[in-house]
Amino acid sequence: MTTPKDLAERRAAEAERIALALARQKGERRENLKGGEGTVAWVTEKLCIGCDQCTIVCDDDAIELYFKDMDSPLLEVPSNRKARILRDPCTGCRLCVLACPTDAITMIDR
Repeated sequence: MTTPKDLAERRAAEAERIALALARQKGERRENLKGGEGTVAWVTEKLCIGCDQCTIVCDDDAIELYFKDMDSPLLEVPSNRKARILRDPCTGCRLCVLACPTDAITMIDR
């Protein structure tokens, strides 16, 4: 029979394994992303959910949220937040791309 202590140890070990796997995956993804001064972030509006994660990680204040009216007749929401990249302050650091949970942000050439 599994004791609560054994279960807690197994959960902690599994959480550590998952954290290491995610960190490795994030590192590989970062290596494959183009970035730098010759690039700028771009938001695909349809994919953006307005979660504010990109603005939290952006050290350059290059992202702003704006309100856009909903197009769907099924949802009666007066407005929906979307992210917008400000090209001039964007340094191409790629942090917003890595933070976006919906992959709405990509890096493009300036």
